[in-house]
Amino acid sequence: MRHDPPGDPGADGDGSPASGDPTAGGSRPARWLVTTAVFAVGAVLLAAGWSARRPAPVGDRTVGQVTRVGVLPGDSLPGYATASRAELAALTAGAYALVSFDRYVAPDELPALLAGVEVTAVVVRVPLPDRQTEVVRLPAQRLPQDVTAGMAGLADRKDREAADQRTRAAAGTDPTTRRGYESGARVAAREAAGYRSACACVYAAVVRAEPPALRAMAGRDGVRAVDPAPEVTRLDRTVFLPPLPEQRDVARPPADTATPPA
Repeated sequence: MRHDPPGDPGADGDGSPASGDPTAGGSRPARWLVTTAVFAVGAVLLAAGWSARRPAPVGDRTVGQVTRVGVLPGDSLPGYATASRAELAALTAGAYALVSFDRYVAPDELPALLAGVEVTAVVVRVPLPDRQTEVVRLPAQRLPQDVTAGMAGLADRKDREAADQRTRAAAGTDPTTRRGYESGARVAAREAAGYRSACACVYAAVVRAEPPALRAMAGRDGVRAVDPAPEVTRLDRTVFLPPLPEQRDVARPPADTATPPA
């Protein structure tokens, strides 16, 4: 199933992609080619943002098109996997691909999982129960060194975020707002600790390879799906949004039920 481009160029008011309709059965979600005035390439990917398969490009030629690769909230994940296998089987030339894992893996597991392909980035998230933690795309070519170095940088940033949240909590006068800052500080501190320990937090990778290498990787234990994206020519105009390992039926934003009201 292909989703038509939204009237707004691919984002809700908070910057996350607009939701699409659920796919049915084994049909292929559409990737959107949309134009946006602001996009953060290789930086934070909003946890609520997902993607679909692509119709024709739309938008402002002075900005360019952004390709979103992955799944939207409501998309069938078994259908996504089935359609990815079909597209991979039909692939005839080298291409970028979004590789999603069936679990969160540590950096030292990546060389075996991604052997034989050119790796350009990984997607990471600290999987805390019932918390919506930040999703980040880390540039990575040398495995696992680039990933562990990127995690160390994230740990430092999360330490700063936790300190800032604690400062705001201490200065707050409204109890509900103060609890929100305290909760945010605890989450950021746990993210910092996870990244500093080179946690099992990687759940996807962006790679480039010829069809035989991509097909070989798709059969490895731990690889959930290899979604080829032959239309992608510029990574700085592409957002890769893989499904979360813990979700098996339908794509949805990470749960955040433990967050106190703010």
